[in-house]
Amino acid sequence: MKPAPFAYHRPASLDEALALLERYGSDGRVLAGGQSLVPAVNMRLATPAALIDINRLPGLDGISLEPEGLVLGALARHDAVEHSSLVARHAPLIAQAMPHVGHRAIRTRGTVGGSIALADPAAELPACLVALDAVIRVAGKGNAREIPAARFFRGIYTTDLSHGEIVTAAVVPPIQSGWRSRFEELARRHGDYALVGLAASCRVEGGAIAEMRLAFCGVGTTPVRASRAEAALAGRPPGADAMAEAGRALDADLDPPGDVHASAALRRHLARVLLARVALQILG
Repeated sequence: MKPAPFAYHRPASLDEALALLERYGSDGRVLAGGQSLVPAVNMRLATPAALIDINRLPGLDGISLEPEGLVLGALARHDAVEHSSLVARHAPLIAQAMPHVGHRAIRTRGTVGGSIALADPAAELPACLVALDAVIRVAGKGNAREIPAARFFRGIYTTDLSHGEIVTAAVVPPIQSGWRSRFEELARRHGDYALVGLAASCRVEGGAIAEMRLAFCGVGTTPVRASRAEAALAGRPPGADAMAEAGRALDADLDPPGDVHASAALRRHLARVLLARVALQILG
């Protein structure tokens, strides 16, 4: 199929891009990496009146360490994030997750901001940002906001972005002493969307998990924090009794969908497998 007719704009500044978004309203779509938008347009699943290509916007593709933490620019490609020494050192959870994002050809074009703004519930990066207590920076005409990742993702392909706003960066706070992280996922084939994925960030004291953030992808309409399982593991080494209790708590945390790829029961089982695997890896 061919896309429906649309206007194409390539603004040279953020202000120009925001003005175009204001002009077109909900009929304008932002084009960054295009790994999800272009297929949708080609198949006429999306029929925007205009595509606003932001790839020329200056200053949005950087990866930098600032006083507030690690800043990932919205136009930073997944491949750049995957191979960044700054990310490996200051956000190892994200570095571990990046090789699971699609295939290499996709990672060379896909962007941080595109993944965040799309808000696919099976995507890896949103779950990592929730587990790391990150914030999302967005810009609109005449204003800028910082939105906690836990509040940014609202539902399937739904975010806290208002009309006329663009994601400009994600900010991961500095790693505190004693915190460790691990990302794991299970998919039918490498590069497929995860049946279940787990982004875990934990504070370890005396050989036990003192505090834990568990964010699952692929099991709900957004990244899902498993708060009951977190509480079940807090202050305990991951022995058989602790993991059994955490597994029962996880069943209460998750209400996964069933589809042609996996039943709800299978996703629950895989979530338990990942939780046990990650807990042992973090304390290993």
